[in-house]
Amino acid sequence: MMTISSRAAAAAIASLFLVSSAFAQTTTPAPGPATKMAPAEKMAPEKKAEKPRSAASLECSKQADAKDVHGKERKKFMSECKKAAKDAAAKPKS
Repeated sequence: MMTISSRAAAAAIASLFLVSSAFAQTTTPAPGPATKMAPAEKMAPEKKAEKPRSAASLECSKQADAKDVHGKERKKFMSECKKAAKDAAAKPKS
């Protein structure tokens, strides 16, 4: 036997499912003359400005490719390789 509070809870949950679909169907505003974009511009995702890769990073990447390293191992290899390159560059030449 269901109590009044459990019936009220079930009704509230059911109404949330019905109402959420109504809120999901929103219309987009019509673009004004100042906001018109070419179709390619609309579809292209926004990208962050990429930093240029250092020579050490490129060299380490080539080494990782040659060793066929992927995933977590590649990330670890790249980190260690770049650190070694940075340390080698910091040492004064005698």
